[in-house]
Amino acid sequence: MFWTRTGLLLAVLIVVSSLASWLADQVGPGTPKTLLSALGTGALVSAVVGFGQTLITASASQRAMVTPLVEESRKALRELSDEYRSLNSEFFPTHVFEATTEPDPAFNALMMRDLGATRQFLFRGFSGRYAAVRLLLAHAEWEVRAVVADPRGRSAVTGRARHLLRHKGADSDYEVEYQRVQEHLHEDVKTGLVGLYLARGRCTSIEVTAVIDPPLDRLELFDDSVWVTLYSSVAGAPALYPRSLRFSEGSFLYDMQRAEFARLRAADAAQFTITPETTRDEFLAHFTEITGEAPSDQRFRELSERFHAFRRDFAAKAELGG
Repeated sequence: MFWTRTGLLLAVLIVVSSLASWLADQVGPGTPKTLLSALGTGALVSAVVGFGQTLITASASQRAMVTPLVEESRKALRELSDEYRSLNSEFFPTHVFEATTEPDPAFNALMMRDLGATRQFLFRGFSGRYAAVRLLLAHAEWEVRAVVADPRGRSAVTGRARHLLRHKGADSDYEVEYQRVQEHLHEDVKTGLVGLYLARGRCTSIEVTAVIDPPLDRLELFDDSVWVTLYSSVAGAPALYPRSLRFSEGSFLYDMQRAEFARLRAADAAQFTITPETTRDEFLAHFTEITGEAPSDQRFRELSERFHAFRRDFAAKAELGG
């Protein structure tokens, strides 16, 4: 509006100046010519002065009003952006990996990077096989706490058995297939325990807690992140590897799971610790207490071979080497 009215006034002055100068040229010498010349010159001078004053006034107004307003707007946008970034960090995952039927190399590469950068590795899952494989494939030294299923508890394998049956699509003889899956899962727990023992050289200590009713979702917690694998999710149920989420250290979930691990550690559950100095006989005594099976040397070798076969297969599919 300011520039429109000013421009209109300047245009009128220029027109008046031009018209007066033209009329002055058309009339003869005398008072009319002098008046018309004075009017044209005055209008032109007024137009030039008015234009200059307008530029100065507009520039001053820009500095006095518009520039501070723009700076305040930018500051408000930065503060709002920082607030949303903080909320995203606290409540939203940094990465989302959808369910797959085979190990996802991108998922495993990022998790191995987090493992390599951590000093403490907290794992909560069913058997601990994957945790043991990662420890053997990485090159560092960690303090490990692993929460696994207690195979003596009847409900410990129920949730994972249902997940595997959904993946297999068993519907012909459900009872027979369910019994077979339960036996397979009990072997997985025992294989995972042996795997953790075989990985003891990579750790300052491995604290193992066996719980009767473990949460269905797998959790892997590092110094700077927490990973949640959603076995409880019905989305992607036919996939062997469920949907997984990664949250950063400052997230609400990270702090909550840290507290949950402290609670499980203090709970009344079977616990033992493996160190690089733990002998096979000492480990087998813990193994017998947890599983109720006293393995012979042959049985221990069978479980070791089964774990190494699993390690080779998983490492090849996940493109982890080893």
